[in-house]
Amino acid sequence: MLSKIAIGDGHGEESPYFDGWKAYEKDPFHPTKNFNGVIQMGLAENQLTSDVIEQWITSKPEASICTPEGAKDFMAISNFQDYHGLPVFRNAVANFMARARGNRVTFEPDRIVMSGGATGAHEVTAFCLADPGDAFLVPTPYYPGFDRDLRWRTGLQLVPVVCESSNNFKLTTKALEEAYEEAKEDNIKLKGLLITNPSNPLGTIMDSETLKSVVKFINEKNIHLVCDEIYAGTVFGEPGFTSIAEIIEEQDVECNRDLIHIVYSLSKDLGVPGFRVGIIYSYNDDVVNCARKMSSFGLVSTQTQNLLASMLSDDEFVDRFLTESSSRLGKRYRLFTRGLAQIGIKCLQSNAGLFLWMDLRHLLKKQSVEAEIELWKTIIHEVKINVSPGSSFHCNEPGWFRVCYANMDDSAVEVALTRIRSFVRQDTETKVPAAKKLCWQSSLKLRLSFNKSRNIDDMVMSPHSPLPQSPLVKATM
Repeated sequence: MLSKIAIGDGHGEESPYFDGWKAYEKDPFHPTKNFNGVIQMGLAENQLTSDVIEQWITSKPEASICTPEGAKDFMAISNFQDYHGLPVFRNAVANFMARARGNRVTFEPDRIVMSGGATGAHEVTAFCLADPGDAFLVPTPYYPGFDRDLRWRTGLQLVPVVCESSNNFKLTTKALEEAYEEAKEDNIKLKGLLITNPSNPLGTIMDSETLKSVVKFINEKNIHLVCDEIYAGTVFGEPGFTSIAEIIEEQDVECNRDLIHIVYSLSKDLGVPGFRVGIIYSYNDDVVNCARKMSSFGLVSTQTQNLLASMLSDDEFVDRFLTESSSRLGKRYRLFTRGLAQIGIKCLQSNAGLFLWMDLRHLLKKQSVEAEIELWKTIIHEVKINVSPGSSFHCNEPGWFRVCYANMDDSAVEVALTRIRSFVRQDTETKVPAAKKLCWQSSLKLRLSFNKSRNIDDMVMSPHSPLPQSPLVKATM
């Protein structure tokens, strides 16, 4: 006999978001070994600047205790460390957080709490702020993993704040008030508001006025504000990113800082999701103290801390990395959106993140979630691309899809765009015979030419699942 958690479905895996991962795992695309396989565009992973990190590691072998140059520090680093984390690591993370936000704000190293990725950071924060049965307001559309990260083990409820395409899904005070009042009528105890800035899945940022209205709202209601800023360093265009840390410093903003908490990670901005570095930064001393004790259940290894402390303390590297990442993300975004525009597919205008919000409402047989899922199944099983349907992000308007574009190289992007073009040009009301479907795939394979000087296995930049088991575990935003 197992626990209710073990036998229940609170993990949230019964979702098209995770089903797409399963479809990719069963039939993964490879440019030579499985050209007709599923292309993974459901994974928000930043591999566009991995070479910049590799170059730094090659030039700084002493930064790792697993090299001859760094082995002298092996005993000191591999011995037990308390859950506060290495001081040099917390200093380096504070430095990186500031630089990723244009050095317009500073962060205190003593307020930095480690956790096992943003998943762990969100759960620890929820444990600190709410009791089972309490609730957070969350603007839609929002990351599907929140249903797991914030609810599964904590017993927290999530109350959607409906945002609409008519104003580009911008969060409004009116929407917040409506969701708040509805929760009160349902006798739901609201303890906080969770916002994601930059947004996943929209790829947009919240402007200063919106953030100020959010701070005003949570102050009036006396509820917590949790700001997920894990994509802060992925901005590639104007307007620039504004952190909640900047807003509460402004003179015209009245704020109880005990209500402000930031969740951060190095998975997206630095492109190292496998390192599992999550950060809780709270302005509330009690939350910092409690979260630090809880962090003992999901610490970052000292080997990882040691390496990253050296890397993130290198200001020249950090500035070059952030600049190069922004440039490459912007280039990839423009490449992909131009390709979609050529066949009449529009996307929400965005300037951050590792994905875009694609509008396929015109391809639905009718405006319903059922029609959206039917279209999604066609894209997965016939077009062979894993994109994530908007309904899995709790979007109230069927026909939107999140498409991740930073986890592969240009050749794989061209394959994906060609598949999408061919699909859109077909009569979506008629089932295309299998032989005809494979015809355009085969012709594309013949047209692609690969650089012979490169290892063919490196042509696709590993759009893979981070871990080999459940896609639930692997989906880390």
